[in-house]
Amino acid sequence: MPLPKPVPGLVIRYSFLWNHEAKAGNEDGSKDRPCAVLLATTIKDGEQIVTVLPVTHTPPADERLAVEIPAGTKTRLGLDDARSWIVLSEANRFQWPGPDLRPVPGDKEANVAYGLLPAGLYDLIRTKWLAAFDARRVGQVDRTS
Repeated sequence: MPLPKPVPGLVIRYSFLWNHEAKAGNEDGSKDRPCAVLLATTIKDGEQIVTVLPVTHTPPADERLAVEIPAGTKTRLGLDDARSWIVLSEANRFQWPGPDLRPVPGDKEANVAYGLLPAGLYDLIRTKWLAAFDARRVGQVDRTS
């Protein structure tokens, strides 16, 4: 499976673990899904730590806690044509590459990345996520031991 460099705005296939699943004692996500890399950092020993936000078809209850992915971006990334949102109130943090990366369905080379979000869309996601974080509306599951 080819591994891209984890950069902010990269959309990957990942077994996302929701906060309620983690609180119930689950260690694995119930569904593989596209996720957007919010942050990628390198710690002192050279390991990369990545924070991802999930993509869902479920419309948000609070529009301040999600960003809709435009139809054209979904098409370019090879995602389905149903409306989708990037959830800002839930995040997973893990050491790259980690065991929960998954190949993109239908990709003959088993790539784990769909591609990059447009810079303007990523900037909007980051800005809205920072506001949600400052308002203490973000939950994070740390999957790095």
